[in-house]
Amino acid sequence: MADASIPHFHNDSGSAKIEIGTRKFMCIGATPPFDHPHVFLDMGKDSEIVCPYCSTLYVYNPELSSDEARPETCVWKPKAA
Repeated sequence: MADASIPHFHNDSGSAKIEIGTRKFMCIGATPPFDHPHVFLDMGKDSEIVCPYCSTLYVYNPELSSDEARPETCVWKPKAA
């Protein structure tokens, strides 16, 4: 799958903001089967972005690796088919 290397994040916890260690990622809204269309988001040079589907605020944190988030539970790993 082409997007397997793109980090995926969700907001099941209803966090006001999610800190992530990348500026390019996929927002899935909630964990399947309650997810919204998986949206590729790119912050560019900005340090934050809001998902147009679920309104989750993502904030870039350079202290985190590209597949980490705060809260940690917001990282989603697609299951291998």
